[in-house]
Amino acid sequence: MGRKNTDKIIFKEVPVLDAGAKGVSVAKAEDGRVIFIPNVVPGDVVDVQTFKKRKSYFEGKAIHFHKLSEHRVEPQCKHFGVCGGCKWQNMKYSQQLFYKNNEVFNNLKRIGKIELPEFEKILGSEKQFFYRNKMEFSFSDSRWLTENEIQNNDEIQNRNALGFHIPKMWDKILDIEKCHLQQDPSNAIRNSIKEFANQNDIPFFNARNHEGLLRTLMIRTSSIGEIMVLIQFFKEDKKQRELVLNFLSEKFPEITSLLYVINGKANDTLYDQDIKLFKGREYILEEMEGLQFSINAKSFYQTNSEQAYELYKITREFAGLTGNEIVYDLYTGTGTIAQFVSKKAKKVIGVEAVPEAIADAKQNAKRNNITNCEFFVGDMKDVFNADFIATHGKPDIIITDPPRDGMHAAVVEQIMKITPEKVVYVSCNSATQARDLALMDSLYKVTRVRPVDMFPQTHHVENVVLLEKR
Repeated sequence: MGRKNTDKIIFKEVPVLDAGAKGVSVAKAEDGRVIFIPNVVPGDVVDVQTFKKRKSYFEGKAIHFHKLSEHRVEPQCKHFGVCGGCKWQNMKYSQQLFYKNNEVFNNLKRIGKIELPEFEKILGSEKQFFYRNKMEFSFSDSRWLTENEIQNNDEIQNRNALGFHIPKMWDKILDIEKCHLQQDPSNAIRNSIKEFANQNDIPFFNARNHEGLLRTLMIRTSSIGEIMVLIQFFKEDKKQRELVLNFLSEKFPEITSLLYVINGKANDTLYDQDIKLFKGREYILEEMEGLQFSINAKSFYQTNSEQAYELYKITREFAGLTGNEIVYDLYTGTGTIAQFVSKKAKKVIGVEAVPEAIADAKQNAKRNNITNCEFFVGDMKDVFNADFIATHGKPDIIITDPPRDGMHAAVVEQIMKITPEKVVYVSCNSATQARDLALMDSLYKVTRVRPVDMFPQTHHVENVVLLEKR
């Protein structure tokens, strides 16, 4: 393989034209090649220094601003631009919605190549900050240093950090003072643990050498005020572990669920870990239209509770239920959508590959006294077959909310065989959604489309589509 061409070229006075994928903006070089630039806003005019050159594009950074876009706003967070989380915090919210809507439209048109109805207005989020109900932070004993700190060559005594990974750097953590994504007491909990651990010489994790004690911190909150805190320790050290957990429990008595994990693996994913309860109960409760859902440390739940409610209302509206329908809810997770639509359906069948999620779904249905929902575990492409349909009845409506990869081709094929009257397709990735819609186009017509913004300040967007039999 030849040497990567990384010659640094400077392009002068380049107008930023558009917001591209993954929150990076787009400009054009004189030769027509695309330039991808982070931390700028369409309408800015900038000098760009490139750091990567490819056949059809450059990647670069703005080194001088000649003109600032009218769509710009002052970022609220002091960590903006380094953290890499809220890439659009420097753009007016109305423009964020404009570009999100555009992305969905372009994906459905270009990838799907299907006939589309007029889009219904993208639903913005009432809260543009402090809307997330789940945050994960990493401890590190070698925090990311600012350019000033490096230039000053100061001897830094304490390199401990508790915050986020610097983009593309697996072992460098940016120390976060205030994050604008999760409501209080999230910042207070994170800062207090960091301060306490520093005062008591409790070692922060080193990802390269695999040493230290404090590894990660997860905080989950619910709209009814419940709080879950989970700390991952790299190894068992009963004395120091109890010191940290007792401190948290005394300082924040409002914590509903205080959990910990001893994880000596190379990675810090929780899904194969044994989660231990230190204090309180093993789950927190979320509430929606009087329904309660238990969320444990491993549960998937939409990370913007208030906007999830709006998303589910649109899904239910698109389904147009009358009370007589058999509904299949594919990729049901903990059964939230299934239970949410159940009071307007005859019967709802939820299918999901994760056994723990289905156990939660059954438990939630019991808690909510819902008797017309049944939940089944299995890989969608295997479970969702002719025998299954024969046993549970042919669905009038299928609701599907797959992961980012979209639906497996075998699942699409099965839907086409069953031919329900309607399919409501909820997606967090309109590119894979467009691919699936194209596969269904011979039998189904897209009759309604409504994007929903779940993640203000980022480029992510959900989309709900109604398909009706031709």
